[in-house]
Amino acid sequence: MAEKKPEAGEGEAPPPRKKNTKLLLFIVIGILVIVLGGGGAAYLLIKKKNSASEDDTGDETAVSEKQKAKKEHPDAPPVFVKLEPFTVKLQVEQQEAYLQATPELRVVDAPVGERVKEYMPEIRHKVLLLMSGKKASELSTPQGVQTLANEMRNEINVIIDGPKIAPKGKGKVGGEVAAAPADEAGPDDSVRAVLFTSFIIQ
Repeated sequence: MAEKKPEAGEGEAPPPRKKNTKLLLFIVIGILVIVLGGGGAAYLLIKKKNSASEDDTGDETAVSEKQKAKKEHPDAPPVFVKLEPFTVKLQVEQQEAYLQATPELRVVDAPVGERVKEYMPEIRHKVLLLMSGKKASELSTPQGVQTLANEMRNEINVIIDGPKIAPKGKGKVGGEVAAAPADEAGPDDSVRAVLFTSFIIQ
């Protein structure tokens, strides 16, 4: 009898699936590349952002230190801005009284002097309101005149520099800080002093 030939495929082991293994390997490598690339990109972005914020902080600190050094430089010549004379009616006590005064502002530097001139209408308005709210008895002593000068300085600094903002938890509600103490200018104030070259109560 003739031997029966085995049919194709019978008794043979199936060929190994090389294509599927290679495909799986490429997918795993691709995922690893994407994950590592994304992680590296995120690291570089975070590092760049941190260094940029440090540079900004450094720039702001440098500018602040330069301004502070300029304000505290003892050899810098003084800069004065003369205001036009004021004539105001004081608050009535026993009799009517008028104040005639010519103030001059001692400012940090010439650019501040130019800024004072730009804000002159607002400055004159605030100073007129401040002076007209006084009584002759309040301005009859050197201490009273100095108090008026300090109040004027604080008002003008708010106009030129803007209101001061307190750190959280300090100062008034809303973040604004009270004006500098009556006898001294704040370290960042543009107007250092108000000086009267003429002060007459009639």
